[in-house]
Amino acid sequence: MRIVFIGASHWHLPLYLDPALQMPGVTIAGVADPNAEVVDALKAKLGCAGDTDYRELCRRVKPDLVIALGRHCDMPDEARFLIAEKIPFALEKPCGLNANDVAAIARESEAAGAFAAVPLVFRHGDFFRLLQEESRDTIQYMSFRFIAGFPQRYRDAGCAWMLDPALSGGGCTINLAPHFLDLAVALMGPDVTVHQAALSHAAWHEKIEDYSCVTLARGADRCVIETGYLYPAPTSTFDMHYAIRTPRRYIVAHDPETIEVVETDGRHERRRSLTTNVPHYATFMSDTIARLRAGKPPLASLADMVPVMRLVDAVYTKHDPLIPAQAGIQGQGLGPSFRGDER
Repeated sequence: MRIVFIGASHWHLPLYLDPALQMPGVTIAGVADPNAEVVDALKAKLGCAGDTDYRELCRRVKPDLVIALGRHCDMPDEARFLIAEKIPFALEKPCGLNANDVAAIARESEAAGAFAAVPLVFRHGDFFRLLQEESRDTIQYMSFRFIAGFPQRYRDAGCAWMLDPALSGGGCTINLAPHFLDLAVALMGPDVTVHQAALSHAAWHEKIEDYSCVTLARGADRCVIETGYLYPAPTSTFDMHYAIRTPRRYIVAHDPETIEVVETDGRHERRRSLTTNVPHYATFMSDTIARLRAGKPPLASLADMVPVMRLVDAVYTKHDPLIPAQAGIQGQGLGPSFRGDER
């Protein structure tokens, strides 16, 4: 299995590359990125081909699988190229700037019969399977708090484009919330809608939001998703707390490896469960490669990302700013300017 990574300056690269390097029968065949320094460094490290033009690299190397990263604004073009070239791929979320972007490439992918995986990685873990089991009795309430480190980390990683909504599509809502929006769609049903949304950039005054609180609804059932760039901690470390209520149980997660399951009669037990996204990327890689080798579809595809992005769009459309306009901060964090996608 010869793998190429494109958009390789993305800060998530190690989450995919490190497990790939440990897999038997897998070869890193090439890397591509517009930044020549990134390409040269990775070529020297990995001993593989490299190019600043991913199209030229893929046509030359002819990989079995492409892991497509890069700027969110570039992802639809990456997907279209790979679909046209009949190259199986996995496309980093959010796969585009908005739902129209993602729906278009999902249709093209389906029409071409392409292998187009999306790393909605919670689906690969035991925590998701537990919630799937619980959802048979109806999940009445879910709450997910997932606060990451400061936005400066994107500049430090060479990904300052993440702070420009014209290139990223927005802030923590489009970057962190999709994992939990996907859980809501999978567990509450496709008719879940955005009931309320409040966004703010009060902590850092960047053009993107650094805090997002979204309430989803399906009938009387509710899901609250809180994300942000506020926690003084390194990458992959989160201020997290989840709570899920069903008619039978109350499930709580307050650290990356443990959940507490409380029965309605008060009995409770603690279980080991991986509850952040980070550990699941290795599973995503092994599962995606195994499915591709076996001729099976991916666990999550571009079609699964479409309802997630429709919810993201609804958040940015409906949100209530938590802060008033401020003198000297023209257009930052107010209304649609969180996205930079006014047409």
